[in-house]
Amino acid sequence: MSAPAATQSGPTLKRSLGLFAIVGLGLGYMTPTVVFDTFGIVSKQTNGAVPSSYVIALVIMLLTAISYGKMVRVFPSAGSAFTYVRESIHPNIGFMVGWSSLLDYLLLPMVNALIIRLYVEQLWPDFPAWLTVVIYAVVATGIIAYSMRSTSNVNMVLLVAALVVMIVFVVIVVGQLTNGEGAGTIVSSTPFSHDGVSLGPLLTGATVVCFSFIGFDAVTMYTEEAKSTKIMPKAILLTVLLGGLIFLVASYFTQLRFPDNEPFGEFTDDPLPQIGLIVGGPVFQAFFVGAGFVAAVASGLASHASVARMLLVMGRNNVLPKAVFGRVSARTHTPIFNVVLVGVVCLLAISLDLELVSAFINFGALIAFTAVNLSVIFHFAIRKKQVEGARQVFTNIVLPGIAMVLTGILWTQLHADALIAGVIWAAIGFIWLLIITRGFRRQPQGFDENQPVTGFNKLAIEDDEDQPAKG
Repeated sequence: MSAPAATQSGPTLKRSLGLFAIVGLGLGYMTPTVVFDTFGIVSKQTNGAVPSSYVIALVIMLLTAISYGKMVRVFPSAGSAFTYVRESIHPNIGFMVGWSSLLDYLLLPMVNALIIRLYVEQLWPDFPAWLTVVIYAVVATGIIAYSMRSTSNVNMVLLVAALVVMIVFVVIVVGQLTNGEGAGTIVSSTPFSHDGVSLGPLLTGATVVCFSFIGFDAVTMYTEEAKSTKIMPKAILLTVLLGGLIFLVASYFTQLRFPDNEPFGEFTDDPLPQIGLIVGGPVFQAFFVGAGFVAAVASGLASHASVARMLLVMGRNNVLPKAVFGRVSARTHTPIFNVVLVGVVCLLAISLDLELVSAFINFGALIAFTAVNLSVIFHFAIRKKQVEGARQVFTNIVLPGIAMVLTGILWTQLHADALIAGVIWAAIGFIWLLIITRGFRRQPQGFDENQPVTGFNKLAIEDDEDQPAKG
């Protein structure tokens, strides 16, 4: 028998997270080193203007972050695009947004397995790629099946370690640029614009680098653990702004050092190991890849636990078959079936490439971002009728409207295969919605509980899921 769901009168979450602790959790989820993983792909697409794509993505993400900040004030106990759309627009539309987000959750653990596979392929080319993925999937599944706990302190240590390595990288690159390597200068507009750069490819590149920002919205899951709910809008904005600045600085100096992809040879799909080797030699490469590896593993475990819990909630709420997805093991007190299912999805990393997988993930993420911006218009402008004066019109209609349109434009630039797969996934969700609502005669249940259990860094005083099942 499955463990009981958390309730309002049950265990509560300790309010111990300050502003920078929450921002650190968000940055850790975003995985700063991913800027190097996708650099070769975006540099090829943009003809050597990766920083410009980051500027476009950062502007759009900041506008979307403002919308998240407005909605988290209204719904502080369950921060998700699904909840915002469900309550502001319509439960059925909320379900479809949540279903699209589920695709992101399912594929995020797999993309980390893929990144690790690409690292191993470059460092040890004779080692079977499929075996790397299988080992990762088995180990990750085993860890999550045994315990789904983590701590913000561990996350912060990993984040700081990755940032230190990135700072060392920038310092080395600055020295090499002043000695005439790469572009031969540390101040140049070339990484942003030069002959052969046009808006269309930059937008396409921006759809890829949006992948770097995936996870900033996870900050909303820590609302109940924040020392004050008032800091949440600022935490969301700071997470996007600081993350964007990290990506922008890293991509700027990397683009100056590598104006084109020729030095990466056949490894443009994930040039991080090659970047480390060329910039600092074998020793620095070891630290550089180590930082990327640790970041990928940490992000993989976090997202694995996150989607397993999300599936558990969907099972408990009868959004998915409860007998399968809503069960918690009496032995490990974790949702074993869900954890193993995500581990099986990770095996797809054996054959897929990073560009296509990032596009799959961005399909659902961009839909969710667009929907959150739309929910601001519906909640504040339409439902609350807060459109008196230029300021309210600007903040409740114009800003989210611009963000919605820009996010929609990025969505249209996605890889064609991702659009096809996304439409198929949405069609499956729509059919399932018809089934569980009996032809729209009842409302679909939620993806969230009152206490957000889709997070992974919960500092709970107690946790029902960690108690033995009763009955």
